[in-house]
Amino acid sequence: MDTPYLTQTPYSTPGPHLDALLGGVPLPRDPAALASMVHGVLLHRQETWRFGYDVPDERLHGDAESRYVAEILRILRERGDTSLGERREPAARFVATCRDYALLLCALLRATGTPARVRAGYATYFEPGFHDNHWVTEYWVAGRGWVLADAQLVGGFYATAFDALDVPRTAYVVAGDAWRACREGRADPDTYGVSSVPAIRGLDLVRADVVADLAALGGVELLPWDGWGLMDKAAAEVTDADLALLDAVAAATSAAGHAPDAGRPEAVRALLADPRLAVPERVVSHTTYRGDRVVALAPAV
Repeated sequence: MDTPYLTQTPYSTPGPHLDALLGGVPLPRDPAALASMVHGVLLHRQETWRFGYDVPDERLHGDAESRYVAEILRILRERGDTSLGERREPAARFVATCRDYALLLCALLRATGTPARVRAGYATYFEPGFHDNHWVTEYWVAGRGWVLADAQLVGGFYATAFDALDVPRTAYVVAGDAWRACREGRADPDTYGVSSVPAIRGLDLVRADVVADLAALGGVELLPWDGWGLMDKAAAEVTDADLALLDAVAAATSAAGHAPDAGRPEAVRALLADPRLAVPERVVSHTTYRGDRVVALAPAV
């Protein structure tokens, strides 16, 4: 295969702080070692209780607004002088969401020669019977194709029957598959949502994630609460033509994890050329803590 997902994006580019954090030690090439590295320097903001750590509000609300890996690494460097390969105390970590775990692992995989990309979708392994909005990494394994990895699971906090670097497609559902299941009546849309915020669930969320996943495949790995175009359209205003477009996106992206020749960059680019899906220069950030605000994005490369 060609390797378009080896190229860093404006969001995954490590920037000037990676070398300093490595302290002259090269990054390991083993995906499992990279995932362990990610887990040792990030702290999920909903898992702080596991460490008995009272996170300052400015970190709890502010860290995860960092859209770029370069910014994550800058913050890590400010909070400690240990290398990226050393497990940090909670106060020296970046306070993250699942998207940050996915993007940082993606960046390190690309930096060490493994094609990787970020996926938006739903995990079944956090709440029984529920599909929890969740972001993971997908990386290329010769002879197998695209394999799912969840760096958030590496620490052993969750009792799963599978390897965190080989998450089954039955355990994690990419957004396109979720959309198709809901549209075809094979799944209840109300079982897709954010378990920690019961009001956030249903087909409108899945619709937004279908677009977010497409954008991530196109190299625009935004925050889970960023919105634009068809993502932000009121449900009553979504037309049959809009639904047909979303069906086309789901068909292109749902197969991307199962077949080596599916979800090709050219198909993603063609879909993102539609003005209803295209990522604009400014998006609306729908944050729980700061309210809605317009944010200018880094220019595409």
